Amino acid sequence: MPTSTESPASSRGSRDAESSTTHGPPTDDQPTDRGSPTGEEPSADRQPSLWRNRDFRRFFAGQFVTNAGDSLYTVAVLWLVFELSGSTVLTGIANSMLLLPWLLQILAGPIVDRLPLKPVLVGSQVVQGVVVLALPLAAATGNLSVGVILAVVPLLVLSTLVMAPMQTTLLPRIVPENRLSNANSALATVTLGLDMVFDALGGAFIAVFGATTLFLFDSVTFALAALLFAGIAIGGDDGDDGEDEQPSEEADEDDTDESVLDAYFDDLRAGIDTLRGTVFVELILMTAVANFAIGVTLAILPSFGAGLGGPAVYGLLLGALGIGRLVGSVVAPRLEGVRYGRLLLVGHSLGACCWVAAVYAPTPALTVVLFGLSWVPAGASGVLTATLNQTVFPKDLLGRVSSVKGTASGATLPLGSLVGGVVAAVLGTTTTMGLAAVGFGFTGLYTLLRPRVRRLPSVADADPAAFDVAVAGDGDGE
Repeated sequence: MPTSTESPASSRGSRDAESSTTHGPPTDDQPTDRGSPTGEEPSADRQPSLWRNRDFRRFFAGQFVTNAGDSLYTVAVLWLVFELSGSTVLTGIANSMLLLPWLLQILAGPIVDRLPLKPVLVGSQVVQGVVVLALPLAAATGNLSVGVILAVVPLLVLSTLVMAPMQTTLLPRIVPENRLSNANSALATVTLGLDMVFDALGGAFIAVFGATTLFLFDSVTFALAALLFAGIAIGGDDGDDGEDEQPSEEADEDDTDESVLDAYFDDLRAGIDTLRGTVFVELILMTAVANFAIGVTLAILPSFGAGLGGPAVYGLLLGALGIGRLVGSVVAPRLEGVRYGRLLLVGHSLGACCWVAAVYAPTPALTVVLFGLSWVPAGASGVLTATLNQTVFPKDLLGRVSSVKGTASGATLPLGSLVGGVVAAVLGTTTTMGLAAVGFGFTGLYTLLRPRVRRLPSVADADPAAFDVAVAGDGDGE
């Protein structure tokens, strides 16, 4: 679970950009709260509740269910590998595979920007639901082993690659701009919070029923998520026979002039060029360090939990992580007026202190509580960063920018897991867990030493210029 300072976020574009060109005219299937009949954007106080937006409710419910599924198979896979092998090194390898989407999502950004959203979104759930059944089948036939698990995991994670840039691109299409912060906070309770509650439930489930039974339930969650996502109406993404799809001959000529591969790399370069020279480069650096430490932690957490009491404690630690991020995500909208740099400095420094205290706490209960508290700042900064990105980045580059950021900051997650397993085998699990707190501490220290970052304005006052993001050529202005 990566830290949220630079997690894939949903960007909306500049405040002056309008969405009518991209999304087409409103239809009866689109959310009814996107604006007034006159085309003016109602104030947040006068708009209907976010929960009256049918498509957002479906997306929220689908995210809840699919993240629950991800959490369940993550808990089961890591515990099974540790139980079958007793090796933190093999557990680290398994966790690094589970974190591969953060390394490879740069490949998915241009795909999401070009392909219809709904078929890709639904298809990813169907694939995961089918693949996860291979593990209980192997257990039933007596063929379950660490090798089988490590063979299935890559198939599972590849089907999740599209989810981060998918949320980035889809959310602004179904939610009005002045509700994005509230929508991000609501989704963060799922993607950064409540899903980890299922980690705690997963640990208890394993203790009672066993890990392989958990995979059967897991397949059901993906099937339900696919049904929920299939009911979302996305303007211009349902096979409309509009003008954009008519000139097939011109499309064929374009394909002869520029290969699909060339276009793909052009898309990636556009995302990289958008980020180059901005403050986000430094934010990505801080998050990469934090994510390395988090990768270390997730790799050795099964061993750490086993030393404190077994799979139930392991699940409680993961649950505490999620609840901490949930609390942070809920309070985040109230912090929009606080300087972003100050939040990074104070929040992550306090998080590092709580992390160290958790590792050396005298009782398992206190360890769980302090570990959860250490994640509250990460949950808050995740929501605020998502809203920040929606404010400052060009709308037509959302998928590409998100995937580049996510890969650059998250590539250290699997590396941290590989290193963490080896270091824990040499230094011991407790010492390695204590050293991992340096990840959050580095964010606080770096912010303290860099006035440019420390003085960043609040999310409420942010604009592209404050973060050195070029706005020329954003596209559809007024």
